[in-house]
Amino acid sequence: MARRAFTSALSSLFGRFAGHSFPRPVQRVINGAYVKAMGLEMGEFREARSYPSLNALFTRALEAKRRMDPDPSVVVSPCDAKISDFGTIEKGQAYQIKGMPYDTAALLGKAWASEASGLEGGAYANFYLSPRDYHRYHAPFDLRIEGVSHIPGKLYPVNMPLLRNKLNLFIENERVVLAARDRSGRRHFLVLVGALNVGKMVVSFEERIHTNSTAREPVTYRYEEAKSLQKGELFGWFEMGSTIVILSEPRSLTWDLQIGQKVRFAQSIGRLEEAES
Repeated sequence: MARRAFTSALSSLFGRFAGHSFPRPVQRVINGAYVKAMGLEMGEFREARSYPSLNALFTRALEAKRRMDPDPSVVVSPCDAKISDFGTIEKGQAYQIKGMPYDTAALLGKAWASEASGLEGGAYANFYLSPRDYHRYHAPFDLRIEGVSHIPGKLYPVNMPLLRNKLNLFIENERVVLAARDRSGRRHFLVLVGALNVGKMVVSFEERIHTNSTAREPVTYRYEEAKSLQKGELFGWFEMGSTIVILSEPRSLTWDLQIGQKVRFAQSIGRLEEAES
């Protein structure tokens, strides 16, 4: 509990700093220093000095749409990220990185744990966003969102050293779980994992989700009418980098990825399998 309070407080403090708009000359120096220190590629974005706060720079929007394959069966990367691991869910487990398994039911939380058994033999992939990445996330294919859970937790850093050494990192950290189905009705989960200095994980269609807050108990919102997201549609952003996990039921999705691969939002990374008749 003490560690959780410390990491949450640290993230909150950093969030307040990042969200503050300093006098323009000072803000330009801060933004420029961050871009240089982190090696941000700003070719697709406005000039760094134009952002009124570090938070605005972190959550920057693309200035032009990226091209993506219009074929609805083609899966695109939901974000700019590094693939820390991907593979097949076996014995109720996936891996945050090779040799570091986690329980998929525990990741999804009590609201969706009963559905975890239906993922056995399905595909998973972890998308790790570093502080230098574009922090917005988009639908990887057409989705119908049936519910969203916010699960409070710790805010350990999510980086490659911790992924290799901290067991159950994804499960201990704060996260947001999206329960969805594809066009053929097959189940998929998108899990947004918080991390140190991630002041917020924003879900644009669900304003009741407030992360890195005083909340202590999980909360779930189920929708009588599913919320539709089209492939490539923006549905939120991290304030700093973290991780997105995708879990899919068997015979629904095939990845075209490599461990350690750097991917970009809109890049083709897999395919939805043809639905069984």
